[in-house]
Amino acid sequence: MRLIPFDLRERLFSLALMLSRVLLLFRVLLLSSLLVVSAQAQAECIVLLHGLLRSDSSFTKMSQHLEKQGYTVINQDYPSTQTNIETLAPGTINSALGQCDQQEAISFVTHSMGGILVRYYLKHFDIPTLKTVVMLAPPNAGSEIVDKLSSLPPFEWLNGPAGSQLGTDDTSMPIVLGAVDYNLGVIAGSDSINPILSMLIPGDDDGKVAVERTKVKGMRDHIVLPVSHPFIMKDKEAINQTIFFLKNGKFSASKETPKTNSMKIQSSAQDKNVSVFKSSPFS
Repeated sequence: MRLIPFDLRERLFSLALMLSRVLLLFRVLLLSSLLVVSAQAQAECIVLLHGLLRSDSSFTKMSQHLEKQGYTVINQDYPSTQTNIETLAPGTINSALGQCDQQEAISFVTHSMGGILVRYYLKHFDIPTLKTVVMLAPPNAGSEIVDKLSSLPPFEWLNGPAGSQLGTDDTSMPIVLGAVDYNLGVIAGSDSINPILSMLIPGDDDGKVAVERTKVKGMRDHIVLPVSHPFIMKDKEAINQTIFFLKNGKFSASKETPKTNSMKIQSSAQDKNVSVFKSSPFS
């Protein structure tokens, strides 16, 4: 058996030592980058605000996905039917902000009327560390459902004072609030599970809000997904798009899939004598 010359063994040893040091340096750099990414995510507090006649449990799935990304998540509950938007917005949002670290950037993810609460708050109060807002199915220009049904006694009994503020006329809260001036992304739904309410809404809708009425002047991006109003916050693609916007300030445009409302019935709603109060227009 031939022995490896001493000088060759010395060179091989030096090479092995150098490679081990390179691998160690690579591991250190990789760990450092992961810690930086984690620290950046954890330095952002995401406030979740549910819609009318819903609760924080409707955002459980979204909350879990955001926490996996390293965000601090405040899934804020509030009594959506007990008072008006002017009272709900500051009380609810101040309570949520009080649970975030003062050094953290603040972002909001909302469903339906939760987005109007954020618009009201940011119209009247300043959040110096505000970063991003993502709204799911917001009635940013109101809803025709409120126009047509709010005069009926069961409407306010079911939806409370805030629900009656979500119409489309010039005095409605969404219209009065006007344009936004912050980084806002809107996800609209284009599928409906409520054909009766969809008859009251012109154009594509999610069963509660017209796609066109989810838009607001000043928003950064807008995307339409084939999902209904009550379930949009649980939809996998809506969750993925929300996270993408929080990280990039825009949606992944390749995933936009506008769709004609499959539940839209073309006959006139005035010819139908059917009760629509089995569920809230915005639940």
